[in-house]
Amino acid sequence: MKIVTRIGFWLLVIAIGLFALFPLYYAIISSFRSGAALFTIAYLPERFDPTNYIAVFERQPFGQNILNSIIVAGSVVAISLALGMTAAYAFGRIPFRGRGLLLMTILAVSMFPQVAVLSGMFELIRSLGLYNTLPGLILANLMLTLPFTIWVLTTFMRELPKEIEEAAFVDGATPWIVVRRVFLPLMAPAAVTTGLLAFIVSWNEFLFALTFTLTNERRTVPPAIALMTGSTAYELPWGTIMAASVIVTLPIIALVLVFQRKIVAGLTAGAVKG
Repeated sequence: MKIVTRIGFWLLVIAIGLFALFPLYYAIISSFRSGAALFTIAYLPERFDPTNYIAVFERQPFGQNILNSIIVAGSVVAISLALGMTAAYAFGRIPFRGRGLLLMTILAVSMFPQVAVLSGMFELIRSLGLYNTLPGLILANLMLTLPFTIWVLTTFMRELPKEIEEAAFVDGATPWIVVRRVFLPLMAPAAVTTGLLAFIVSWNEFLFALTFTLTNERRTVPPAIALMTGSTAYELPWGTIMAASVIVTLPIIALVLVFQRKIVAGLTAGAVKG
């Protein structure tokens, strides 16, 4: 019975792995095809033609689009962690009236769909003179990343023993020093996890990036890929789109592989007391 259970378990793991990895695998082999070969079903690579990868950077400023995504996602992560860390200290350590209500309000903001706040966010960005600029995208993406960053870090902050904080205050530390030198090293796993999630959300964000940018030089990679055109207005360059998709997926995979131990530690931190 144990052998049957173990075999069934590993078959399920293999099935889930194939289901998750097959789209990426098919995108990779499709990125090396062109012409009529794209519309034939083949599960093994026939040849490795880098034409589509070269075309991605020749037909449009895709290198600039990648740089824009890096700037926007990196800035969003830095600002989200900075504000989330200080907010987590306030919500987790400082008792004040309306703390629970304010925390629930922050959570409620994340429940609104992007379309519901799109018009209001557009008017705000236009009134600030940030339309078709990277700071405008950073401001818009913060609405998506700040709520869950504050919630995750606040939950982690509440699990830390208060004796550490009290000992730091006895030694003459200020609240800012406590946050920066005491809590920040302890919250590194949670910070890495939430930072990576914020990076992925900002990197893959499409609606705000499409709405708040006008020129191709200011777009991030999701709208840049969606607006790719072929030799005519009626042609969809599937090979080029697949190549671009593979290129922008690699940084996310690399980040997950590099920080996988921190991610697991951050996800399981605070799950068990004592």
